[in-house]
Amino acid sequence: MAEFTDADAALLLRLINLPTAGPMEGVEPALLWECQYLYADAATGFTVVHHGPADPSVLRLPGVPAAVRAAAENPSFLAGQPNLVLRMGPADAPTVMFNVHLDTVAGHEPGHYDGAVVRGRGAVDAKGPAVALLAGIRDAAKRDRRIGREISVLVQAVSGEEGGAMGTFGTRPLIELGYYGALNVFCEPTGLRYLPRATASATARVRVTGSGSIDDRPGDGHNATVLLGYLAQHLAGQLAGGQACIAGLHTGTRHNRVYGSGDLLVNLAYADDGEQLTAALDRAVADGLTRFGETFASVPELARTAADAARVTTVDWLKRGLPALSGKHPWLDAVMTGAGIPAWPETEPAFTCDAIWMSGVPGTATAVLGPGDLAANNAHADGEFVAVGDLSAFADQVSRILRTFPLNPPAPPDPPATTRTAAP
Repeated sequence: MAEFTDADAALLLRLINLPTAGPMEGVEPALLWECQYLYADAATGFTVVHHGPADPSVLRLPGVPAAVRAAAENPSFLAGQPNLVLRMGPADAPTVMFNVHLDTVAGHEPGHYDGAVVRGRGAVDAKGPAVALLAGIRDAAKRDRRIGREISVLVQAVSGEEGGAMGTFGTRPLIELGYYGALNVFCEPTGLRYLPRATASATARVRVTGSGSIDDRPGDGHNATVLLGYLAQHLAGQLAGGQACIAGLHTGTRHNRVYGSGDLLVNLAYADDGEQLTAALDRAVADGLTRFGETFASVPELARTAADAARVTTVDWLKRGLPALSGKHPWLDAVMTGAGIPAWPETEPAFTCDAIWMSGVPGTATAVLGPGDLAANNAHADGEFVAVGDLSAFADQVSRILRTFPLNPPAPPDPPATTRTAAP
């Protein structure tokens, strides 16, 4: 079995102690350059083939969230968000790519190791898996001389996974540059089960821009609080089924004011057709506005709001058009079965991660795999931790995947219309 050593734990502590929550999390500075230099130095047998931030042109591509575009108005934004690519083996050899993100959410916690558990921000998501990945590759190369000679290994260590960036300036540009393999593994907590799917999401802002009024004359204004509250309940019913999160609603904080403007945020998760779901929200908002007008037309305090509801209400998409990964593939199943990796249950929902950017890439199969559980291990929360036993088990899985890969010649799916270049 591959071993996660005390030296690996020491490396993990050093990575954890470098804060890497960046401007998307409202934190400055993120020490991602330093973190990636440290990681590259520890990657024995690898060559750095790419290290730097994405080109600013990637922020003008479709699907970039509005929050990313806003953050990028700061000229130094991308300069502090580099991406690292390491290669072991010849560029023209069959390739396995592993992706791991070194950025974290905000709330830095220093690392601690007691011999059995590592604690600190990033312990399970995803600095712990990043170090265990190197341990697994090291073990595979020691056991099988083909690794790094006849089989090439790529490691992407990226920024821009957290903070709602959705990989748009991290993983996405690396994939567009061709840094991927026939088999691609995204290292995220899955309980050591491989997941061939990844959801994406769209975020709508339902905005009311009317005229407010004083509390003594509530009928003189547009009551955004009542209108958006009604729409929130209506959308919750119309979009029921686990795909919609009716999120933040804000109009104001004072008790003696009718607020004429406000926002309601709705997040839509999808595993297949995002455009179908976003169109459903647009229809549901229109239906809700009609029903609001009919319900409150005869209420004096709300008659003006009812009459003008459609005119003062808009839907803006803060995030839309991201791909989802639904890449179940017999060849992937054969590799994972041969490596003794259990499958994620088909009845259990997937989650969102950077693996979405492998959707539609010809000649590839992709899985999400890693130690621990996002909820059980307190990822994104105080007290984040990971068991060394889980890191060792993941390292062993990585080793087995690499040693099984040569036994299963890639049988890629039919290429889609969109093609991309191979890794340089």
